[in-house]
Amino acid sequence: MSTKPGKDTVYDFSHELTLAPAFHDFDPMDVVWHGNYLKYLELARCALLAKYGYDYPQMRDSGYAWPVVDVRLKYIKPITYGQTIMIRAEIVEWENRLKINYLIRDVKTGHIINKASTIQVAIDMATKEMRYVSPRVLWDCLGVLPE
Repeated sequence: MSTKPGKDTVYDFSHELTLAPAFHDFDPMDVVWHGNYLKYLELARCALLAKYGYDYPQMRDSGYAWPVVDVRLKYIKPITYGQTIMIRAEIVEWENRLKINYLIRDVKTGHIINKASTIQVAIDMATKEMRYVSPRVLWDCLGVLPE
């Protein structure tokens, strides 16, 4: 169903993914190495985009590349071996860029472990030019109509 967005329209473009980090993700201090958080964000982002039928193969087939141009991470608590985590990914901007916010929590306690965000921009694969307005295909997959 398509909805014309308005200033009071609230969307919930989110997905939650649960995982237990693998042994090889841990550093000698027995915590998940900080760089592996990017891998967890990627897993959650792919699951979220697949939910709306616009994962990387569909992006490519639509003629657009969506490189990540900005990543922000706030480490609050470490992930330790045997801990199960839940990653919530939520699309919060889609009009001119694709911004996804993430919240990583401990499944057992609910404590926040990490807050993060990524920004991706649409690149027309034929011209290699950045689009300053997200292409219609993204809007269609999300089920919203541009103003």
